[in-house]
Amino acid sequence: MNKPLRRIAIFCGLLVLTLLLRDNWLQYVKADTLREDTANRRVTIARYSTARGDIIVDGNPITGSTASSSSGLNDLKYKRTYKNGPMWAPVTGYASQAFGANQLESLEDGILTGNDDRLFFRNTLDMITGKQKQGGNVVTTLNAAAQSAAYNGLKKQGGKGAVVALDPSTGKILALASYPSYDPSAFAGTSDTDAEAWKKLQKKYNPNDPMLNRALRETYPPGSTFKVVTAAAALQNGLYTSADEATKSPLPYVMPGTTTELKNEGSIPCKNATMRVALRYSCNTVFGKIGADLGNDKMLAEAKKFGFDEEQFTPVRSSASVFSDNMNQSQTALSSIGQFNTAATPLQMAMVASAVANDGKLMKPYMIDKLQSSGVDTISQTDPQELSQPLSSENAQVLQSMMETVVKEGTGTNAQISGATVGGKTGTAQHGVENSENPYAWFISYAKLPDGSKPVAVAVVIEDDQANRDDISGGGLAAPIAKSVMEAVINSKK
Repeated sequence: MNKPLRRIAIFCGLLVLTLLLRDNWLQYVKADTLREDTANRRVTIARYSTARGDIIVDGNPITGSTASSSSGLNDLKYKRTYKNGPMWAPVTGYASQAFGANQLESLEDGILTGNDDRLFFRNTLDMITGKQKQGGNVVTTLNAAAQSAAYNGLKKQGGKGAVVALDPSTGKILALASYPSYDPSAFAGTSDTDAEAWKKLQKKYNPNDPMLNRALRETYPPGSTFKVVTAAAALQNGLYTSADEATKSPLPYVMPGTTTELKNEGSIPCKNATMRVALRYSCNTVFGKIGADLGNDKMLAEAKKFGFDEEQFTPVRSSASVFSDNMNQSQTALSSIGQFNTAATPLQMAMVASAVANDGKLMKPYMIDKLQSSGVDTISQTDPQELSQPLSSENAQVLQSMMETVVKEGTGTNAQISGATVGGKTGTAQHGVENSENPYAWFISYAKLPDGSKPVAVAVVIEDDQANRDDISGGGLAAPIAKSVMEAVINSKK
């Protein structure tokens, strides 16, 4: 073979080798990535080729599927539907033919579509029997009555806000509400109407941002509800050993390294007050000084035990709450009363109340009880998991007695429930430059039944830009909602 032909042959051989390598790279190395790429039309076709399985609450589906008639695309056969979509959107998320999916609809897409490898045997059996492949179900921990009380309470209030309720003994999420909300059914298809509904929900066009999951993704200054964490730090570090020991709290209290007095709200008995009295009246001076006396390191360590500075996965991701490092004493004092840089999600503050109620043990919050095949066989079950121990059992019971005093005769009397003992803490958190905007109203609480069980802990936050500033308080706005949620859980146990 002459040299030119040999060169051509070698060149052609290299081209064939390159094609083979590329083909194998695509078929084997990149196969999973390409198969799951949202830009791959086949992903969307597979997602909507059969009726999706359901998301279940209290044994009943809160989702459904219907034949897709509005999309105009015959390869997308089914469209997602939702029952009382706005109430459940913070739990379910959305599944849209045009805009993808999020939250449980996305995280458990494989189960809901029937494409998860764990459904292999069920799918094989259906193939043998000639039955059409079906999606599995996601069974949640949610309590329908508690969710309704939470959502309707927020809706009646009329501002923005969120509610989270937990079972302290397990970490089960019983309610997860955010307001304003949206209906995922409104943009589940691909029509012009769906596109317009999606556009109207975007923050660019709707400043109320109804698609923001305020229960998990928004952080707020927690205000005086954070004093529960500060009290826990005082007890755990031995700064004070009981609820009724006088604290070393002068009045006025000038923050260390400054000439600035830390003020209390009104004329309340805060000078050298016990922690019980200080929590009852919400004394800034007492808890600010506790934070400064303990120092940033000890306060940060205690906050982290409650879950601060880490994202939580329920499995839907919750933003990390914040307690800062490298603060001086005056900054630590402000942070210890829930101001300065301190910020928390409603989930985080429900975790604080839950840990106190559960005798100091914090359970990992979760909202999926189990995953089922289409034949309702259980393929995965969530077991409760301890996350941390922020408090000893003895100190938790001391703090419980303090929180119960707040509801019995302090700022949280609106949360009292007949036949139950309620512990709680109100909070009115400053907001805006130099406190220029309406404050946030907080309430965290738990309910204890006569048999000693504590079936529910709740956090409520309200942001109302239209309310009269003097009318905004955790006890006035948030506590009644927490009460209704706790009552719903208690009544569902009967």
